Amino acid sequence: MEQDFLLSLLMIIGIDLVLGADNAVVIALACRNLPVLQRNKAIILGTMLAIVFRIFITLIAVYLLKIPFLQLVGGVFLLYIAYNLIAGKEDDTSKIKSHPSLWRAIKTIVIADLLMGFDNVLAVAGAAQGHMLLVAMGLFISIPIIIWGSKIILVLLTKYPFLVYIGGGLLAFTSGKMIVEEPKLQGIFYSHPMLEMSIPYITASFIILAGVLYHQMINFQTARRD
Repeated sequence: MEQDFLLSLLMIIGIDLVLGADNAVVIALACRNLPVLQRNKAIILGTMLAIVFRIFITLIAVYLLKIPFLQLVGGVFLLYIAYNLIAGKEDDTSKIKSHPSLWRAIKTIVIADLLMGFDNVLAVAGAAQGHMLLVAMGLFISIPIIIWGSKIILVLLTKYPFLVYIGGGLLAFTSGKMIVEEPKLQGIFYSHPMLEMSIPYITASFIILAGVLYHQMINFQTARRD
């Protein structure tokens, strides 16, 4: 019994780490424009709140999966978040005072985690086999690694700003996968398998292009004012 418990716990930790890579990207993107001292607050508070909500969602996962078009709506909304993160609209400290921007970053982390958490919820719920203690332990054990990963990504984003497009593209790719996994749309994708394969790449390309055009427009307007 103890061996089964430990094996299930290790499986859940592994799932959380593998599927938590995009969460680290979200955290880094949401915090990249915050002052250094506030970054740690946003990372820790955002991650902790996201974990608490993730546990709650796992408890009601069976009921959530019955809501029609939930995956589709979540995917579209995640696409919107990905664009805002690339454009810097969620954490523009030149327009927002430091305190509100901290909470805006935390809000972005939590919302994006909830939207991207469906695959994680299903995988963890299956590995836990109804044992919520396992779910909670696995998530909390994975917290330090997710936080550590997000800090590494933050350093890279600061050193190489162009990586923000790759991060946003990864989130947009995830949103495309969520859309094609919507149960109510499986009939369409079954008849058009190429469409199913293409949508994640289309969403990623669209968001990256939109982000590039947005920044070019901002740079052009700034140059005109100067």
